[in-house]
Amino acid sequence: MSPKSEEQFEEIRQSKTKLIKATALELFALSGYENTSISKIAKEASISKGLLYNYFDSKEELLKEIIFEQLDLMLELFDPNKDGVLESDELKFFIRESFSMVKKNPEFWRLYFMLLFQPNVMKLVEKRIMEIAEPLLQNTTDYFRRQGYEKPEVWTRYVGALLDGVSMNYIADPNNFPIDDIENIVINQFCNTSKNTEK
Repeated sequence: MSPKSEEQFEEIRQSKTKLIKATALELFALSGYENTSISKIAKEASISKGLLYNYFDSKEELLKEIIFEQLDLMLELFDPNKDGVLESDELKFFIRESFSMVKKNPEFWRLYFMLLFQPNVMKLVEKRIMEIAEPLLQNTTDYFRRQGYEKPEVWTRYVGALLDGVSMNYIADPNNFPIDDIENIVINQFCNTSKNTEK
């Protein structure tokens, strides 16, 4: 049997890393972060605990990689041309893609929303989440200001809470919650560039 090449080792490493993260995400979302041990993750992934530590130094590191990887993907969807100015078509794109991510990966978002209500765990990822959220909040506030909304920072928070609320309701009842119809309502309300006198 010939020795494995560097490319083969890298493929194995990526495969194991993906397996560990997928298993941890499933367990974190099902049982909670604090109730999930490294031993349980290793057992469910059918690997040894020692091997798992070859890939991740701790459960905290594993959680951070899972959270930040997904949030960084979301950040890439915001203001796609990265010019620092959010236009209505870009906001429309972001809303559609955000809901698409929720539909494709409900386990992650279940975990994310669980973390929001677990202060001790949230502290582990809060700083990075705020770093990711800051440009989104600022650019969205600028968007509402340009659209002529009074108190644009309030509208920014409202839209954020609305997207979170829709996502949580979908995760709770994916077979019955009309996320696609609500997505269109949100887009029609906030991605129309003409001013609304009721704002």
